Amino acid sequence: MTPELTALALAGLLHIVQFVVASYMANVDLGPGYTTSPRDRAPSREPRKITARMLRAYDNHVQMFPFFAAGVGIIAITQQSSLITVLAAWVYLGARILYVPAYALGWQPWRSYIWILALLCCAVLFIAALV
Repeated sequence: MTPELTALALAGLLHIVQFVVASYMANVDLGPGYTTSPRDRAPSREPRKITARMLRAYDNHVQMFPFFAAGVGIIAITQQSSLITVLAAWVYLGARILYVPAYALGWQPWRSYIWILALLCCAVLFIAALV
C-alpha cells in the first residue's frame, strides 16, 4: 500500500471515530428518544456547545473527505506517488486530526487556518496528478 493510501485509510478511521464521539455526545445531550427517532421535530433541549461543535466538525469532515479520497485515488490509480503527494497526504491527515480539538475548543483563527491547510493538501494532490 502506498503512503497516500495509508493516510487515506487512517483518515477513514478518523472519520469513524469522529462520528462515534459526536453521536455519543449527541445521544447524551439530546437523549436516545430523539437520536433514535426520525427527527421530524426539533429536539426538546439544546446540545451542549462542545457537542454542537463536535457535530459540526464531523459534518465538515463529511464535506472534505471526498476531496481527499479522490485526490489520493487518482494518485494511486495513475501511480504518480511522489514525495510531494506523500507529504500532502500526511499533512492533510495531521491537519484533520488537529481540526477536531481546534473546532471543539474554539481556537480562533487557528481552526480556519488548519482547515485551509487541509484543503490546500487536497489541491496539491489534484495538481500533482495533472502534471
